[in-house]
Amino acid sequence: MNFLIFIFLGFGVAVLGSITPSFLNLTVVKFSLRNGKKAAFYLIGGYATVLFFQANIGAYLSSILMENSEYITLLQKIGTGILLLLSINFFRLYFTSKEKRIKEEIPKSKAYLHGIGMSLLNTIAIPFYFTTISVLIGLEYFEYSYLNGFYFSIGSTIGSFTLYSLYAIIAKKIEHKLTFIASKMDFILGCLTGVVAVGNFVFLLYK
Repeated sequence: MNFLIFIFLGFGVAVLGSITPSFLNLTVVKFSLRNGKKAAFYLIGGYATVLFFQANIGAYLSSILMENSEYITLLQKIGTGILLLLSINFFRLYFTSKEKRIKEEIPKSKAYLHGIGMSLLNTIAIPFYFTTISVLIGLEYFEYSYLNGFYFSIGSTIGSFTLYSLYAIIAKKIEHKLTFIASKMDFILGCLTGVVAVGNFVFLLYK
């Protein structure tokens, strides 16, 4: 029955990572409105396929880090620098990209492949799983093995597919709200990454 725990953890982490507005769930909403729910489900299937492997990679990397704690400080320094650069870039995007491009309508037949392509561009997925699983390992809620990582990835796939499907089903009701939040997403991400970077810097300074 332990495998159910890892599936549930994967499900919960995926829901947590997918619930906030992003270009992925915003695309699901627009795709559902333009091409219908069935086509949107194919798009989500593409997302979920890539996410399964991203969760596996994140779990594997987190296990390596936790077993080699001497690299943690170095990674924290590198991560702080990356976060600062990301914060600057997000603010740059927000203040310089006021006019958004109108996206072309995608044929239903290409929905699945389009989902795979977009999910591969979601570069924050692996760091997200890497971080959350590292926390779970540190709290002794997760013990990495290839099998446990596999179960976790299954749960993550189910969780992300479920939540994105919910976005597709209620697309008409949340379109305007999600679009408004998404328009501010670069600014929000800039603030979040900036705060985390400053917090890491202060932690390393007084460590």
